[in-house]
Amino acid sequence: MKKQDLALEVFKRLKKLYPDAHCELNHSNPFELLVATILSAQCTDVRVNIVTPSLFKKFPTPEKLAKAKLEDVEEAIKSINFFRNKSKSLLGCAQKLMNDHAGEVPRTVEELSELPGVGRKTANVVLGNAFNINTGIVVDTHVKRTSNLLGLTKNTDPEKIEQDLMKLFPNEAWTDLSHLLIFLGRRTCIARRPQCDLCSLVEICPSKKKASKVQKKAPLDTK
Repeated sequence: MKKQDLALEVFKRLKKLYPDAHCELNHSNPFELLVATILSAQCTDVRVNIVTPSLFKKFPTPEKLAKAKLEDVEEAIKSINFFRNKSKSLLGCAQKLMNDHAGEVPRTVEELSELPGVGRKTANVVLGNAFNINTGIVVDTHVKRTSNLLGLTKNTDPEKIEQDLMKLFPNEAWTDLSHLLIFLGRRTCIARRPQCDLCSLVEICPSKKKASKVQKKAPLDTK
């Protein structure tokens, strides 16, 4: 199967397997999503979603957060990985939003990337999910692993993987594709115990034999 045909078939099957695939960072507006995504770096969405309700209650707007004391922000997110650095990023981000964007979250990768704590990945998350603007494909650990297993890329660098995937999938599919591959990695194609027997991609997956061996060797999950 040609790679382009494989990509389209993967997308079709994933849409059927995970019709409700979505961003799992809880938010109610672009600002909350921006904050949550900054916090999610090297941290699970589950942990971020535990912390953000109280954080958003204390600092519901860029204006409120921009005026906050650093120690108060640190206290609010202290259970998050690298909370001290992220607290500085959140304050700097909110202050720049107020100073340069009248408190509004910008809608371009370039402007978002100028905010403290924001890179291309975070910008893609915010633009795709808050504004339905598909500027790129979010490549996290799940997308990196599953896209390689599915034969959609041979690269390991996230930026190169993103470029490979952008060539294979239409622009309007980019945000959905990230969610679908993340759902696949979290729910079925789990790193240490892939559940190939439950996966609707098994017939077209070039790594199914390798994954099957991992599945047999994986230790029992006693947690």
